Amino acid sequence: MGFARACSVALVGVEGVVVEVQADLEPGVAAFTLVGLPDKSLVESRDRVRAAVVNSGAEWPQKKLTVGLSPASVPKSGSGFDLAVACAVLGAAERIDPAMIADVVMIGELGLDGRVRPVRGVLPAVLAAAEAGYEQVVVPEPTAGEAALVPGISVLGVRSLRQLIAVLCDEPVPEEPADGQGRPDAMLAGLMIPGTGLGTGLAPAAARGDGHRPDLADVAGQLRPRQALEVAAAGGHHLLLSGPPGAGKTMLAERLSAVLPPLTRQESLEVTAVHSVAGILPPGEPLVSRAPYCAPHHSATMQSLVGGGNGIPRPGAVSLAHRGVLFLDEAPEFSGKALDALRQPLESGHVVVARAAGVVRLPARFLMVLAANPCPCGRHTLTGAGCECPPSVVRRYQARLSGPLLDRVDLRVEVEPVDRADLLGQGGRGESTEVVAARVRDARARAAERLAGTPWTTNSEVPGHELRTRLLVAPGALAAAERDLERGILTARGLDRVLRVAWTVADLRAADRPDASDVAVALELRTGIQRGVPMGAGER
Repeated sequence: MGFARACSVALVGVEGVVVEVQADLEPGVAAFTLVGLPDKSLVESRDRVRAAVVNSGAEWPQKKLTVGLSPASVPKSGSGFDLAVACAVLGAAERIDPAMIADVVMIGELGLDGRVRPVRGVLPAVLAAAEAGYEQVVVPEPTAGEAALVPGISVLGVRSLRQLIAVLCDEPVPEEPADGQGRPDAMLAGLMIPGTGLGTGLAPAAARGDGHRPDLADVAGQLRPRQALEVAAAGGHHLLLSGPPGAGKTMLAERLSAVLPPLTRQESLEVTAVHSVAGILPPGEPLVSRAPYCAPHHSATMQSLVGGGNGIPRPGAVSLAHRGVLFLDEAPEFSGKALDALRQPLESGHVVVARAAGVVRLPARFLMVLAANPCPCGRHTLTGAGCECPPSVVRRYQARLSGPLLDRVDLRVEVEPVDRADLLGQGGRGESTEVVAARVRDARARAAERLAGTPWTTNSEVPGHELRTRLLVAPGALAAAERDLERGILTARGLDRVLRVAWTVADLRAADRPDASDVAVALELRTGIQRGVPMGAGER
């Protein structure tokens, strides 16, 4: 009787569970049994592994073969177990020393010719292996850079099963010819999900393919919305842009991700892990260093927004926008069920998706930007534009954004139509993205210094209790906000959010703490009621 074991990783959402792949050979009729709660793609690995082993020059054992995936209670899916199953079988057949593979984590799909093909989710899988105490991993060569991002792990990238057998048996490693030049690399097909290319709202439209980066200087006029955009970026505050069609709401939203500061190392690993599992990580770019941007279409379902799908839930748009921007254009056209599903991640920074196959916790700390027209035709706020929408239709249209959802939005700005002088450049170009981003970085640095030693890094994350007890504003600064609270203009949550915005405005002008004018600016940005204060975020 022969027995050997290797290790692989099962992904549950964006978290991994180390799985022990055990192979047992017994005398009897040749058969291959796979147990341990595998899905359809994993059951098919029996045929892939057999063909790969034979075509790699090794002999397939003609005995009763049982492969077990432990723990058996964890659902396992995907083709990433192929490499571990093949090595466990070869170890049980004594082609490989079983001791050489017992503590090695192997991730990769096998082709029928023995080539090792890349799979999605390598980074979270290697992170799980490192947390479990493993020090050696074997991955497909195209994903070795992604796996090497995890510190303290020895990574071996292989092109074929033949190469891995030679390395484990201390034999000369055969050369594997690369694919012909000038053709798309078929080996990278396993990293991308069909339909996640261009046009799916995963990058600003102006940044796709032509090399031009969206710049705030391209936006004509719109001083107040630009300043609200700066406040949103500096403090991580959610933003609602409302106004007629063609005023520039989408242009502003597309330029927000470039204003955000670069991701820290930990944030980059979080974002890369989500994108790797979702299959949208660009080949050749193992680490995401810029804030992501996701703009789903208004016909998106609730499952596509918050996560779901058949079997183990997969990341949705809120997770793809983790540490970045989630832009919902034509927000009232989204279904009410989908919009209300955003309430939990807006507050907690994560989303919990429960399905029959299990419960998955996905990261979802994003900056939400909503864009909305005032009515179905969009001309309700324009003088002499001929809006024919009855008042009842306008009320129903605006009510599609529910009160509980809007209560979680810190900044609400009216985007007015651009006048002729601004559009023709007679008023001069506005500040560029580089200038605004520098102020945002400075403001975030001041907030991070103030919040050092706490679990929070931006003003939008600070709980209201801390704002009212430890981070105190100037004496008398809250008088106007308290009056609005008594009149019912603000809720208790709204008061906390006004305080957070006031701290961000103070950070932008390098003040030690907010004063009455900072609170007035925050109130004007939230309620839309004029307070008689200048709206310049970086100056007074």
